[in-house]
Amino acid sequence: MIKPLDYFSALVRQDDAIPLFEAALAIAQDSDPLLDLAAVQAEVDALGAKLRQRLAPDASAVARLRMLNQFFFRELGFGGNVNHYYDPHNSYLQRVLATRRGIPISLAVLYMELAQHVDLDIKGIGFPGHFLMKLSVPSGDIIIDPLNGSSLSREELEDRLEPFLAQHADSTPIPLAVHLQTATPRAILARMLHNLKTIFMTQEMWQRLLEIQQRLVILLPDAVGERRDRGLAYAHLECPHAALDDLESYLAQRPNADDAAVLRDMLPMLRDASRRLN
Repeated sequence: MIKPLDYFSALVRQDDAIPLFEAALAIAQDSDPLLDLAAVQAEVDALGAKLRQRLAPDASAVARLRMLNQFFFRELGFGGNVNHYYDPHNSYLQRVLATRRGIPISLAVLYMELAQHVDLDIKGIGFPGHFLMKLSVPSGDIIIDPLNGSSLSREELEDRLEPFLAQHADSTPIPLAVHLQTATPRAILARMLHNLKTIFMTQEMWQRLLEIQQRLVILLPDAVGERRDRGLAYAHLECPHAALDDLESYLAQRPNADDAAVLRDMLPMLRDASRRLN
């Protein structure tokens, strides 16, 4: 039987062939090792088939979008988990499917998967602070809020961007169009994992954080900071061999990093702990 991390690694190996829904669903194997991925996929496929049966063959893209919104938000009842926004279950797709509650990015991944069943090529947008979606039609792009399916005007998007711009007032302003670019499947998966990383780091759940870091190192092999953070998780879990391997690798590649001195100060303690385990 293939190990979960090996399975995830195979799914995300090639940028142009990442099955977004399958890879996002696989993240939940950390919390539910017995998760039946095929059964969850079959459940979503059944919903997609049910939706497709309702559409006329010649329905326009806008008509299909309206039907999808009616089905997803009103009939199935999907929406934001506003009372428990930072619950990690909001990022596990099988839980979102069961409870009909999630956060924008997890709802979007489910929504986009169903959209494929009615031939709608809806893309994700890594908008600051709130993941969005878009559908390109001849008249332009329709920007969609995955919490409720509403179409957002330029004015509404600029209002949502304002708090982000205020936080980066010293930087050169980035045009709205840049923030509306399509997010790649790899970028979407990274954002989902980083959401979980923030939760587990804040709650000092080191084993759960390590599981997320394992996936981030696989997903973003050139992001040396992710390997550093995996090393720190290993250190918290009293695994000095693995911690040393990751932290020394990070320092070799980033010897002048802002945190290099602090990390170097940790190495003697980790080496001593490692020797005691031999």
